[in-house]
Amino acid sequence: MPRRLLTSILVVLSLTTTATVLADAHTKASVDDLAWMTGSYVGSIGNGTLEENWIRPKDGSIAALVRITGEGATSMVELIVVQPEADSLMLHIQQWDTGFAPRAGGAQKMKLTNLGENTVSFEAVSEGGLKSLTYSRPTPDLFTVDVETADGTKFQIPLKAQ
Repeated sequence: MPRRLLTSILVVLSLTTTATVLADAHTKASVDDLAWMTGSYVGSIGNGTLEENWIRPKDGSIAALVRITGEGATSMVELIVVQPEADSLMLHIQQWDTGFAPRAGGAQKMKLTNLGENTVSFEAVSEGGLKSLTYSRPTPDLFTVDVETADGTKFQIPLKAQ
């Protein structure tokens, strides 16, 4: 019995320590931790092509310009900026349809929920078309975007490095 109790205590302590380390990572996150996102990526989305271009972190921000093209036209342009806020990172995203008509009521704000090696997740803290976003770069030539829309629809967009 004492051996089981000791094992249980060690497991609980291990889990508590892991949770604390993960929580500390969120509060100490820097846009420099997202340097792995830098680059230009392209892939298919529906009948179109999605291009995602991340510029290197500098002076407290990292940013991306995204566009969807197809059938001879640009159907969507998106600007993403990640900046530190309240001891964490916030993602600000704005999408526009053709003619720069704002999508989903304007800009949306998302908070950092997970930061790992070549992966980062954000969750919406304001109204908009998105519930969550996860970016990852599992290999040097692959960049993935996992999207959950406000209505709960989930999909993944695999992109290749250009």
